[in-house]
Amino acid sequence: MIDRYALPKMKRVWTDRTKYDAWLRVELAVCEAWAEQGVIPRNDFTKLRAARYHLRRLNEVFETTRHDMTAFLRSITERLGPEGRWLHLGLTSSDVMDTALALQLGEAAELLDDDLSALRDVLKKAALRHKRTIMIGRTHGVHAEPTSFGLKLAGWWDEVGRQQQRLRNAAKEMAVGKISGAVGTHAMVPPEVEMRVCEILGLRVEPVSTQIVPRDRHAQFVLTLALVASSLEKFATEVRHLQRTEVREVEEPFGEGQTGSSAMPHKRNPELSERVCGLARLIRGHAVTALENVALWHERDISHSSAERVILPDACMALDYSAQTFTRIMSGLRVYDDRMIRNVEMTRGLVFSQRVLLALIERGLPREEAYELVQGHAMQAWDKDLDFRGLLRANKKVRRCLPGKDLEALFDYAYYLRHVDASFQRLGLV
Repeated sequence: MIDRYALPKMKRVWTDRTKYDAWLRVELAVCEAWAEQGVIPRNDFTKLRAARYHLRRLNEVFETTRHDMTAFLRSITERLGPEGRWLHLGLTSSDVMDTALALQLGEAAELLDDDLSALRDVLKKAALRHKRTIMIGRTHGVHAEPTSFGLKLAGWWDEVGRQQQRLRNAAKEMAVGKISGAVGTHAMVPPEVEMRVCEILGLRVEPVSTQIVPRDRHAQFVLTLALVASSLEKFATEVRHLQRTEVREVEEPFGEGQTGSSAMPHKRNPELSERVCGLARLIRGHAVTALENVALWHERDISHSSAERVILPDACMALDYSAQTFTRIMSGLRVYDDRMIRNVEMTRGLVFSQRVLLALIERGLPREEAYELVQGHAMQAWDKDLDFRGLLRANKKVRRCLPGKDLEALFDYAYYLRHVDASFQRLGLV
């Protein structure tokens, strides 16, 4: 991921140093388990506790070996005495790499979980603040019936909560280690050592591993990131639509001195929301690659490795950036409630068509006749830019079924918000 979209905490998770730190944690946990088994002498294990890799030497050795694990180990053992022979005892590279990767992904998941918690906090406050802010609901991009801006945000709050739970489930599925040797048979390292290593590291044991942890776990994790990103794109797309000049019901924060165009000084574009949408596409692409990594040859091949070096850090960093960016959008969102009401009124009462239809049916008119009557006036209002309410008031059949105040009482925007409190209570938003 380029630095533009990599935030410091998540970027640190995916540095080489963090990776090698995790490798060393795994190697030392294995040594501890072997020492408890009586294989490594206690005196040697005491010395091994001080083992450290050396990044510059690691990179030098790699130029010759072209194998990062052997380079890593040599950078350690060159500075140890005879006790260095116990490092990597009975292991294959993937024992260390996959177990360490679980640690990195766990740390990344915690940061992403924090991101979603922060976003939910902002959405909750905005939803409560705008619980009764009337706006037009749109289906197919066309005015439908009035709704509440707060209700829209409450739905987003709940969706982020579902995504957060999915992320936690995926992180739990990913939190496994394997110390089972070259093809997973434990021939060179017994199951007791594997169990103890995972216990030390706070991981569960992969029940049956080959040379690697099965990649369906990693695919589930990346798919979950793609799901979260898709929700963020959904929200950001809504902001983009509502910020259109013709609509202008909300607007992203726009700072003093900020510019929207090199050519047009008047521009205030939803560029943050557009960025969130673009990065969601990237993460979904990584999800496809993660699915491709599930089917490997026999007990393993290495075709997944090169891809994971890109998709796992990039997906985590892109989602981290997107979540924090959208939180920033919602924290500073400008809401033009007067414009929302003006847009509700744009179709001059057409939003009341269903309410009038149902009232006519309740007063005894057959549904087909009532629908034809209401639709006829609605189409006339559309085509001639007339007031729908006025057309209804002038219709004798409507007046006969809905005299005077009975008809006027239907033209009440507050009616559409009468159950908003119930929806908020269902969500526990109080």
